[in-house]
Amino acid sequence: MRYTLRVPARVNILGNPADGNEGAYATISAAIDTYAGATVQPANGVCLEATTPAGEPLESVVCEGLPPYAYDGHLDLPKAAFNGLYAYSAEFRDRLKDNGGVRVSIWTDVPRQSGLGGSSVLVLLTLAGLRAFYQLDPWVHNDYVISELCQRIEGYELGITCGFADRYVPIFGGLAYLDYRGKLHHKPIGEEPFVTYERLDAWVSDLPLVIAYTGLLRDSGDVHRILRGRYLEEHARCYGGSDSSFMLDVMERVGDTAWRGKMALLRRDWAEFGRLMAENHELVDQMMAFCGLPGGAGEANNALIRVALSHGALAAKLTGAGGGGSVFALAQPGTEDRLVDALRLAATELKLDRARVWRAHVEPVGLRITVE
Repeated sequence: MRYTLRVPARVNILGNPADGNEGAYATISAAIDTYAGATVQPANGVCLEATTPAGEPLESVVCEGLPPYAYDGHLDLPKAAFNGLYAYSAEFRDRLKDNGGVRVSIWTDVPRQSGLGGSSVLVLLTLAGLRAFYQLDPWVHNDYVISELCQRIEGYELGITCGFADRYVPIFGGLAYLDYRGKLHHKPIGEEPFVTYERLDAWVSDLPLVIAYTGLLRDSGDVHRILRGRYLEEHARCYGGSDSSFMLDVMERVGDTAWRGKMALLRRDWAEFGRLMAENHELVDQMMAFCGLPGGAGEANNALIRVALSHGALAAKLTGAGGGGSVFALAQPGTEDRLVDALRLAATELKLDRARVWRAHVEPVGLRITVE
């Protein structure tokens, strides 16, 4: 059989970076209508491919033998998915050994290093595709396990420090309140809680979001690694008797924006929701400065945020690690198209030649799989 898969990108709206730094808080996050996909089908051996969204070939690799496969900069994300699943699942080890080869072909329309979960979606697609193709036990390899596996694979196999929202939202979809209590130390699967994923789109089906990708590349994992490392150091000192708690105090205030934002969202108080977005952004800037990261959100990002606010956006903030990547704005409902035009013009004036600006909608469906 041939399996076709698709997952959406994600945006963290409030509470970030609680999903990466702290295990006691939450985010409000949303799947958006920008996608990545894969096809999985029989082959001789293990063949990995990357294509454009239109199916034009970009890169291919044939992996010899059984995992683990070596990382060499060529399709390392799907390789890591094979390696991680092979280490985790005895059933997958047996099926891969006994049932022949597979071809995994991936594509993405999520801009590279855009702060929209672009690396995680490719790992998730590979994991979900292998689960379907090899007919692995869906209870043992459920969607929560796939999301958690993705986090461990990126974190431990590839050294990519990103949050749990990147790994959960593309699978589960919609607009959601994600609770990360008990997940501070990123323990092995089964030794800490799964993320609690509470859908909010039954009350608010869409948001007036506009996303501006600068086209400037910056590895968000490098920034999150510094923030998380500093947070964990301070957490250990604080609970060891030290009074030093800047990061803990700021992260608690960041966490407050998520639960307060949930209340504002449910009563459709857009002004308060926007105010909390602005507060979240300011707190992240403070953390980045405290951790010695120059420039905070970054010159281009801050310029686009100022443009969005000057054109009536209720709020605008960073998504991702700053310096490059993307910002997004909460528009006054009904003004989204005008805001898109203003940000596109600003990107041109800033000579951001690779920039993309678009109106984003909440995608209610996460992982989609069809069988041919």
